[in-house]
Amino acid sequence: MTLTRSLTIAAIALLVPIGIQAAAGQKTVQAALQATANRQPAPAFRLRDASGRTVTLADFKGKVVVVNLWATECGGCKMELPAFVELHRTYQDRGLAVIGVSMDVMYEDLKTASEGWARVKPFAAAHDLRYAILMDDGSVEKAYNVTAMPATYLIDRRGRIAASYVGIVDPADLQANVKSLLSEAL
Repeated sequence: MTLTRSLTIAAIALLVPIGIQAAAGQKTVQAALQATANRQPAPAFRLRDASGRTVTLADFKGKVVVVNLWATECGGCKMELPAFVELHRTYQDRGLAVIGVSMDVMYEDLKTASEGWARVKPFAAAHDLRYAILMDDGSVEKAYNVTAMPATYLIDRRGRIAASYVGIVDPADLQANVKSLLSEAL
């Protein structure tokens, strides 16, 4: 065995436990709400859901919207899903819409949306995701300038980005921000 190969194997052996520990103990992120005067319009999107129906951001006009960009094989994405399930359950009747935008086609380098839905449908059912799930075609990733996942955007009732989270959302912080946005006048 060469010295280079021995060093590579040793480095991997040292890094694997660190990677496992980091994934299990990932820190959550918080986000401050932008002042209403500083909020920018959320980029519009037009995507399809699992049934093939076209859904747009404008369909949720007048609601507070949580847009979560995720993928089925993203460890951090999986960790935060219960927070979105709980938000949807608790606040859907109070003017909140949760939208999950699957990035599986790009993240997993799949060729078609059908391949993406083949992964996403059973995953959504297994994780009890009862809110809107859409499949990104690359347009949301580009419009929101996504550089890492998970990424979550809070959009106020007027369609403006009020807060952005890059990383695993802190559930208490997310809920507090949602409550604040729900209490804002339209």
